[in-house]
Amino acid sequence: MKKFESLGLSPGLVESVELLGFETPTPIQEKAIPVLLKGTEDFVGLAQTGTGKTAAFGLPLLELVDDAQRDTQALVLAPTRELTLQITNDLENFSEKFKAFNIVAVYGGASIGEQIRKVKRGAQIIVATPGRLIDLIDRKAVRLETIRFVVLDEADEMLNMGFKEDLDKILSYTPETKITWLFSATMPREVRSIMKNYMTNPYELTVGEQNKGNVNIEHRYVLVPEREKYAALKRILDFTPEIFGLIFCRTRIDTQRVAEMLIKDGYNADSLHGDLTQQQRDRVMMKFRNRALQILVATDVAARGIDVEDITHVIHMNMPDEMEFYTHRSGRTARAGKKGISIALVSRSEQGRIKQVEKSLRTPIKRMMVPTGAEVCQKQLLALMHKVREVKINEEEMEALLPSVYEELNHLTKQEIIKRFASLEFNRFLDYYRNAPDLNDVETKGDGKGGRYLTGTRFFINLGKMDGLDKSKMLEVLDEMAGLEKKDIGKIDLKGAYSFFEVEKGKEDHILRSFRGMEYMGRPLRVDIAGPEATDRKPKERENGKSFKKSFKKGFKKKWK
Repeated sequence: MKKFESLGLSPGLVESVELLGFETPTPIQEKAIPVLLKGTEDFVGLAQTGTGKTAAFGLPLLELVDDAQRDTQALVLAPTRELTLQITNDLENFSEKFKAFNIVAVYGGASIGEQIRKVKRGAQIIVATPGRLIDLIDRKAVRLETIRFVVLDEADEMLNMGFKEDLDKILSYTPETKITWLFSATMPREVRSIMKNYMTNPYELTVGEQNKGNVNIEHRYVLVPEREKYAALKRILDFTPEIFGLIFCRTRIDTQRVAEMLIKDGYNADSLHGDLTQQQRDRVMMKFRNRALQILVATDVAARGIDVEDITHVIHMNMPDEMEFYTHRSGRTARAGKKGISIALVSRSEQGRIKQVEKSLRTPIKRMMVPTGAEVCQKQLLALMHKVREVKINEEEMEALLPSVYEELNHLTKQEIIKRFASLEFNRFLDYYRNAPDLNDVETKGDGKGGRYLTGTRFFINLGKMDGLDKSKMLEVLDEMAGLEKKDIGKIDLKGAYSFFEVEKGKEDHILRSFRGMEYMGRPLRVDIAGPEATDRKPKERENGKSFKKSFKKGFKKKWK
């Protein structure tokens, strides 16, 4: 197995890398570094997130840049400020025992005046996000005609985030003689276009199978009703007391909401999303990196470039819209050859996405069950006992205090002390999970046409699509008539002249009583409890449903007549 010193790096660089704890190069580093050290040809490296790409281009870059010249010789472009800061920090650490470089990070959300001052002091290497670099170019604060090397890191992400025009503009200011190194996890058509327009016969290197996930990540999913996802999340967190994880939500609002709920429920959590100021983002990331936070809830865009060691779990509150986002999310764990777990909370409507991810990654995603209350209590008790066993005792300072402790407890047996101590810390879990329901979405017998999956009681209502209703408007009807919120309602099955909706068990009398005597646009409403066999039932009173069509074409009205 090769060492860094065998790759052709200078002793100072090797020493810096070894001081950081790296002994053996990763596959992308082992194959790319000797090629890049030549500094004579364009290069394209395809490798998944978390495979050590920063060192793969960073070490050769430091070797090739002349620290005696104050001109800007190298430009590294990255999609996010977090990744920009991470790359800058890595380059500074790599060069600690080598040469004194002025490496400047240029990114939005920070003082542009301070960044300009740092560049003008002589920046041999600039690490930048495209948008902020354009600002500096327009202000004539950055000159790129002296650039010898351009690195495009996570090129596919930059293009996904809409930086195509910015990249074209930036590269147009660089000399045609420059050497370009492009690193990407995937090779979409847009990345090929960059290669065609700005690179000459690049050396192409693919490490691992393209689009294949990190083999060190164990992929799992749980099947739960949409309204039970937060409760299922809490079960998973409680069942994994040692977790150091990332939770992904689709929107900023959901991210903030989930984080606030976790904090309120006593979890050591915070959020990362686009509405935060740079100062707030830096504070959150510092706490997470230092493990002052155990759980970080983030959006896909805000989490770009997060490179925090030893993340044990990535949890998806919902499946992302783009399958590549799933790969990037999951890639936050199992970095540097370590193991990690990715768990997706999936409702019935999202279950098909699991098959798509399996096909894309060529990796099985196993279903796991949401832990029961008893299983959580047992895991928490064992975790507590493990802490007791592993705690360090300060013998010197404890010695003077122990006689009074022994006196207080001398009437108790060893077994009684253990029970009471465990109960002191553990009673809140026992109380919370004593009658905890099963949160797993279970399959029940269906109508012979693929099956119906029920999580509560199923109701029939004589309203449907011909009344101008879609699912969101049906939710408004149920809220207005029976005070039902979205979290109370399971699957809604809209038909032409009638519909079915599911509500958790125990609310049957309330719902039937709420709809009794009610009208919708002058017509009496009928709501009945329906069995799964009622899917294709056509009520007699709606056989003349066409006569209502003209009356309701004007759309949904919130005021009931």
